[in-house]
Amino acid sequence: MAEQAGSRVGPRPREVVPTTVPAARTALVTGASRGIGRAVALGLAAAGLDVALVARDPGRLAEVAAEVRALGRVALQLPTDVTDVAAVAAAVRSAEAAPADGGLGSVDLLVNNAGRIDAEVPLWEADPDEWWAVVETNVRGPFLLARHAVPGMLARGGGRVVDLNSGAGSHDNADATAYNASKTALMRLGAGLHDAGHSRGLRVLEVAPGVVRTDMTGAMRAHVGRTEWTPVERTVDLVTAFARGDLDACSGWFVRASHDTPDSLSRLARAATAPAARRLRVQPAADDDPLGPMLVGR
Repeated sequence: MAEQAGSRVGPRPREVVPTTVPAARTALVTGASRGIGRAVALGLAAAGLDVALVARDPGRLAEVAAEVRALGRVALQLPTDVTDVAAVAAAVRSAEAAPADGGLGSVDLLVNNAGRIDAEVPLWEADPDEWWAVVETNVRGPFLLARHAVPGMLARGGGRVVDLNSGAGSHDNADATAYNASKTALMRLGAGLHDAGHSRGLRVLEVAPGVVRTDMTGAMRAHVGRTEWTPVERTVDLVTAFARGDLDACSGWFVRASHDTPDSLSRLARAATAPAARRLRVQPAADDDPLGPMLVGR
């Protein structure tokens, strides 16, 4: 069972688990009522996983749950505000409950997809309340989900976390600074989970979906007139491959669905030599920058 809200976790045991983590049988997907979250939930169900669906809109969740069940899989509807610690704890407990009690029995894969964006204005024009609400959804939400789902994964010998990240997490952006800051912070959270949990069977992947046509991107000034969009199926392919364990060698990495595929990432992981492959780092100013080895070598 997940930790109760507000409880503390003791020192991490140092035991090492086998390097192979079983394929996921169950998943919890946030923001599952529409867009990328819905597509990922249905893709995982089509791949044979039972799915706990988390979002704020009960009506839309019910529609997605019906689609999952039509694929022959179990679907749990868990209307939840991902920024509410008690609600998140309750949702994870419901998902982890035994099937006889209406749960999935475990959360083997957590997909942190729920997110929002702020107005496309520079920082000095941003609304403070909107700015902070974006950070709460995009950072506090994934933190709370991982905080309550990961202990159960570790107790079972391992599990997987996917964060739906963004190119905004790896590149500077003059506008929508809350989104930019939150996706960068999310990448740091994922890297920390990888570093802390890898030896115990935890695998983590930061997935940028590219520019998928959704309600959010369709309303953005940055995409007015865009005619080329990244097919959402590319994100689904990456997440389902990770759920199977095919991309465990890429744990801790930032990947992008517009450029990466499961096959290309598997090849890249076998050939990788960089000390901080696909990790967020400050770049040296020049080849002879005295901070260079420290910046890229950790």
